[in-house]
Amino acid sequence: MASRFAPRLFLRRLRMRRRAQPISSLHEASAESAGVIGDRIFSPSGTWSPPDFQCVFRVFFSARPSSLDEGKGPAAIDYPSLLPEEEFHKLADETIHDLLEKFEEYGDAIQIEDYEVDYGNHVLTLKLGSLGTYVINKQTPNRQIWLSSPVSGPSRFDWDAMSKTWVYRRTMANLFQLLEEEVGQLCGQPISLR
Repeated sequence: MASRFAPRLFLRRLRMRRRAQPISSLHEASAESAGVIGDRIFSPSGTWSPPDFQCVFRVFFSARPSSLDEGKGPAAIDYPSLLPEEEFHKLADETIHDLLEKFEEYGDAIQIEDYEVDYGNHVLTLKLGSLGTYVINKQTPNRQIWLSSPVSGPSRFDWDAMSKTWVYRRTMANLFQLLEEEVGQLCGQPISLR
């Protein structure tokens, strides 16, 4: 049992010893000529040498982003500056309440076992029994409406002021069109959400 903990004790003592020793200019020079990966030290020739437990040195690398790196990847979106929080809540709440009413009317018109619409804690849930469940909620920090669909999976919709609707930027899908197509197909009867 004691032999199992011996390596841990050795490493703990080693760390304490390393912290207590000062860094000398000699060690800094050796750090420049050797590469350090974890506790392994590689010489300029690329061969591994065991770490010297009598010295401690650290090498820090930093790089400036080049002008070639600019423009790579999508630009970050500052959602709060695009849509003020009060306006977002107004638009998102109106949308979710409209969907709630339309889903309730639709449920009265069709005959699907275990069809249920629920709204609570700013989350709209449409249960279609064995056909699946839709969850729609608002995400205030991102100024988005999130949709979890049993057909298309998760989607995040942003308000598009030009078309005055919620759009999924990745596919340019409209929230209402997407729900009309999917729910209509699953239930076998068209639904109008606009």
